[in-house]
Amino acid sequence: MSGTSRFRAWWAQRPPAAGAAVMATGIVSVGLHLRGYEVLSRIAFAVACVCWLGLAADFAVRLLWDRRRWLTEAGSPGALTAVAATAVLGTRFSLAGGQTVAEALLALAAVLWPALLVRVVRNWQGRMPGTVFLGCVATQSLAVLAATLAAAESVAWLAHTALVLFWFGLVLYGFALARFEMRQVITGAGDHWIAGGALAVSALAGSKLIAADSARLYLWNSDNRGVLRAVTVTLLVLDLAWCVVLAAAEVARPRPRYDVRRWSTVFPLGMTAAATLSVGSAVDISWLRTPGEVVLWIAVAVWLVVATGTVRSYLAAPSEVTSTGLR
Repeated sequence: MSGTSRFRAWWAQRPPAAGAAVMATGIVSVGLHLRGYEVLSRIAFAVACVCWLGLAADFAVRLLWDRRRWLTEAGSPGALTAVAATAVLGTRFSLAGGQTVAEALLALAAVLWPALLVRVVRNWQGRMPGTVFLGCVATQSLAVLAATLAAAESVAWLAHTALVLFWFGLVLYGFALARFEMRQVITGAGDHWIAGGALAVSALAGSKLIAADSARLYLWNSDNRGVLRAVTVTLLVLDLAWCVVLAAAEVARPRPRYDVRRWSTVFPLGMTAAATLSVGSAVDISWLRTPGEVVLWIAVAVWLVVATGTVRSYLAAPSEVTSTGLR
């Protein structure tokens, strides 16, 4: 019983941004799949599914029986990890051939996205942490899933919807950048990496839109395809530049202490790897595979470090939380 009480106490303290753990694990699985490491990819995929089910159940329980807390958390930027995590998981299901499950997850994410986005944007202020970019991340994650399904099932309207989401996501990135406190690059606890991760998921969305085109669908003419290609490559370059700046800041001011927001560091690294590999394939730049794989293994290593920190935080958690009445 003490183990159960400890878990309940630890889980009760989980912040809304904990969904970044699913995002990080899911995108690492996608990256491993793209490079053919199928066994490792499936292990990460299974872990992401289990975590998502736990978070989804908790989301539903709070919505039904703790509405006040749900409404409070739904207005925080971290709530949008629910949309992004669902879309990332749906993308992995689609890559595995589970199109029906992917469609269901797309529908769920599409329902959550406007409701949560409106609540979060209303609470935007000046000088915000990296979570301000989650509006862009959630939107582009939807675009990635929609474009992936469009290619898998040859559905043109899904690709066109994904294109609208892609451009809207870039607009949201601009607004978020204007509100981002640049000092977070030096002082942030991990979520400041989303500044680069949002560009990575945007680049991945662009690559999926390019890849979705075919002789059967004929989605884009040569001009449109040229614009998509140029914007996608530019987004990847900007993302890699952000990664260099963020990595240099980590070296200049190390922050080794575990924080749940470090999952928001793993996600951008995994997304950068997946975006680099996907863009290289979509625009036929084969040499991008090497840096893509290097970043992928860095993401895997950081995932292991943060996962270890999560386990240690659980073991260090008290066996009860008196404020919530848990014993």
